[in-house]
Amino acid sequence: MTKGRKFKDLLREELKDPEIREEYESLGEEFELADKIIELRKKAGLTQEELAKRVHTSQPSIARLESGSYRNVSLSFLRRVGKALGVEPHVDFRRLKEVR
Repeated sequence: MTKGRKFKDLLREELKDPEIREEYESLGEEFELADKIIELRKKAGLTQEELAKRVHTSQPSIARLESGSYRNVSLSFLRRVGKALGVEPHVDFRRLKEVR
């Protein structure tokens, strides 16, 4: 990545590709969760390693969670991360969009 280029600028460029956009949208909630955890961790002034120690896990586990590609994350793990960041996860159900 070019020096000074922001992730969001790169993402905007990559999402012009229909295949990439479709895959990204299918992972939307995972990426939203990842963005929120990164935001909370940074606000707390913690590195991934420091957060991992508080959660009693490894830094690579936190990195996977923050990557947005950690598909099998458990609610108990999210609770531990949330507790370390002074928040708690909220899970909700929504109606599926009907396909006709």
